[in-house]
Amino acid sequence: MRAVARIVAEADGRGGTRLAVLRGESPLLPRRTGGSSGAGVTVHLVGGAAGPLRGDDLRVEVTVGAGAHLTVRSVAAQLALPGRAGLPPSRLVVHAEVAGELRWLPEPLIAAAGCDHHARTHVEVAEGGTLLWREDLVCGRHAEPTGTVSLSTTIRYAGATLYRHELAVAPDTGSPAVLGRYRALGTLVAAPALPATVLPATFRTTSSAAIMPLAGQGFLATAVGEDIREVRAALDPMCGAAEGAPGGAPQARDGFLAVGDGSHRVHAPAKPFAEREIAT
Repeated sequence: MRAVARIVAEADGRGGTRLAVLRGESPLLPRRTGGSSGAGVTVHLVGGAAGPLRGDDLRVEVTVGAGAHLTVRSVAAQLALPGRAGLPPSRLVVHAEVAGELRWLPEPLIAAAGCDHHARTHVEVAEGGTLLWREDLVCGRHAEPTGTVSLSTTIRYAGATLYRHELAVAPDTGSPAVLGRYRALGTLVAAPALPATVLPATFRTTSSAAIMPLAGQGFLATAVGEDIREVRAALDPMCGAAEGAPGGAPQARDGFLAVGDGSHRVHAPAKPFAEREIAT
């Protein structure tokens, strides 16, 4: 199955935001939700079919113009399923261009046993734009092994790479170099960063969660857990605190971030260098 969803948000000239384009194909069905009050709009991705399954080729395109404020959520977790043997891996490509403000806060991706799923994300944030980007992964449903999943995320700010991350998980990858004993992972990237006065009140560094400034305009918060509840407990408060917070410009302190027992390492360059949603 091939499907494309496209969302274009523009300033309406009256201090608000209008959706110039809101178009999708099953199983990617974007729907505007909430009222029209305030400067921003919210769109939920609704699933029109199960999956993604092997052979699916899905794409989400998001554009946020200067002065526009857009939040994208999903109505349920994305469940990657096996599909028919012999077909290529399912693929989801998310591409976003942000000159205004984008808050990408979908429900988690669940890699069901037997799936083979590739997700590729590329975000371009113009200077002066604001981004809050959340990605959560759950390795397998309850009491089942994980499927095979490959995640690649690149976020660029003002033409320079701010964050680049790749993760590959399979049933036989229990190595501490990947996720170790953990079955859930969450990341939150903000560009520009939250001011330092907000962070201590909304995020507590523990053995399974940490935060670091990225080189340039942004920060990364990441958490691992034995289930998604532990990840949400760490990252959800920051999503609320980030709404409306002014940005900062932290300096890089280290080239790597180690979480928990060292099972997850994210590279941050020393110099400045969008799913099918269904009910589970």
